[in-house]
Amino acid sequence: MTTIIPTRQDRGLGKYDAPLKVQCQQGYSSFYRGRLNNPFNVNTMQFREWNRGFNKAYYENLKRVKRNEQLRKRRKKLYAGEV
Repeated sequence: MTTIIPTRQDRGLGKYDAPLKVQCQQGYSSFYRGRLNNPFNVNTMQFREWNRGFNKAYYENLKRVKRNEQLRKRRKKLYAGEV
């Protein structure tokens, strides 16, 4: 028994619709590599997914940096005898 796999057209997908996970991962890794320019056309879903991955990496990094700054300030106060 063979199963028929629906084509992209059968599923209503266009040229730029899938796989979007790849673009999200590209955006995520681009942040850590310092690539700031989005390689996709502006009005495409790929552009938005790349941007989403980039923003996710940015905000995760921002959260980590803020946490480390707070710990560093606490350590300074502790060693200075203020606490």
